[in-house]
Amino acid sequence: MTPQNLMHLPLSTPKLSIGCPILDHCLGGGIPCNSITELVGESGSEKTQLCLQLTVRAQLSPSHGRLGGSSVYIFTEFSFPFRRLQQLGNLYHASYPNLIRLEPLEDIYVHGVHDAQQLIHVLGDIEAFIAIDHTRLPVKLIVIDSIVALFRSQYQTTPADLKRRSEMFFNISGTLKGLANKFGLAVVVTNQVGWAT
Repeated sequence: MTPQNLMHLPLSTPKLSIGCPILDHCLGGGIPCNSITELVGESGSEKTQLCLQLTVRAQLSPSHGRLGGSSVYIFTEFSFPFRRLQQLGNLYHASYPNLIRLEPLEDIYVHGVHDAQQLIHVLGDIEAFIAIDHTRLPVKLIVIDSIVALFRSQYQTTPADLKRRSEMFFNISGTLKGLANKFGLAVVVTNQVGWAT
């Protein structure tokens, strides 16, 4: 999907406001549901920070330009920044005391994966988790931070590995698109400049 295509999505497609009016305008209102949005930037360009903010913002009600839902955050590199997420949760709770729970992290489900095959398995578990609907808020956002980390060390640049990598990537993206459509989710994946997925 190109930025121009985002502008042509039906107006009824729910969107998750980023919180920056300029970026929201460029995206036609925010991160759209029923699709996959890729955030691309150099290492250290704050893609993770934006994703953490989205997981908290997703909890705000639709009347406030958000999704009124919980989030699944899949991290693939390093350790998950729980401390930073707690700081953001506290900040949002102070800013929106009637809209964000005292413990906003209770509506963010975090899972680490270390290779592409494990992600495929986890996505199946996530589908079952969402379908059971036993969360306080319905899951409305899936974040994968970062998609490229799953491919960087697992595959070489031989023709056979490139073919396997492409097949795995299309399998993952097809599964994510299916989840987005089936459950009306916003899906956000991060990628680094210079790594084509």
